[in-house]
Amino acid sequence: MVELKLSDYKADKHPDWCPGCGDFGILSALQMALFELRLDPSRTVVFSGIGCSAKTPHYLNAYGVHTLHGRVLPIAQGAKLANPHLAVVAVGGDGDGLGIGAGHFVAAGRRNVDLLYILYDNEVYGLTKGQAGPTLGLGEKTKSLPKPNPQGRINPLLLAFASGYTWIGRGYAYDVKGLKELIKEGMGHRGLAFLHVLQPCPTYNDLHTKEWFAPRLYNLQEEGYDPQVPPGLPPEALDRRMALFQEKALEWGERIPVGVFWKAEAPTFEERLR
Repeated sequence: MVELKLSDYKADKHPDWCPGCGDFGILSALQMALFELRLDPSRTVVFSGIGCSAKTPHYLNAYGVHTLHGRVLPIAQGAKLANPHLAVVAVGGDGDGLGIGAGHFVAAGRRNVDLLYILYDNEVYGLTKGQAGPTLGLGEKTKSLPKPNPQGRINPLLLAFASGYTWIGRGYAYDVKGLKELIKEGMGHRGLAFLHVLQPCPTYNDLHTKEWFAPRLYNLQEEGYDPQVPPGLPPEALDRRMALFQEKALEWGERIPVGVFWKAEAPTFEERLR
């Protein structure tokens, strides 16, 4: 087998994201993760939806599919079911995945297809001049909005849990090494893995910036949080684990957790179809 280098996972196209965009960090983390996992680029496929994040496959040396608005998950699941030997990653923004794609987000959790879904969350529609995204909080006003946001925010972690995702994590776009490890763990999980990435948008979101996040982020695993849910856990113990997950998933403001929140075992959709 040919020895692969990190450069073998990089395309010859230069990203055209805005200077300082968190997408650069996510792209680097994904390239490093694929390299460290020694995944064959010819057996790796990255699917994307629309928006700034959708350009990710263009900058990776692997198979890539730029899909339709909100439809990345059904297309990625179809590819995995048709070609189980492929390593499949789906990527998309909060507007793509939790706006028009919200129905597919929920339905994917019911199936538990073996793939990783990475959600780039900058709280705005960055490619179309910064309209409020599904994760922007009620009453918050970025510099791109004429008035404060009149809608409440969706919590991606809680929605993933309620939908049935069996691995749930959160990373930070500027922590490339930490994000790389989360991508590797998510790709190694047997079942549907969801990675929520906090991704500052320096162009349109002047509320949740790099400077705002820096003093607030902390790592769950470094504080002793165990995300593993053993099979056959008694109902009372499972209730406690779910309550702790909810507590951490709701934590926002002065302290914001990153790391792995939930890791459970369940038959994959592929196994159920056999």
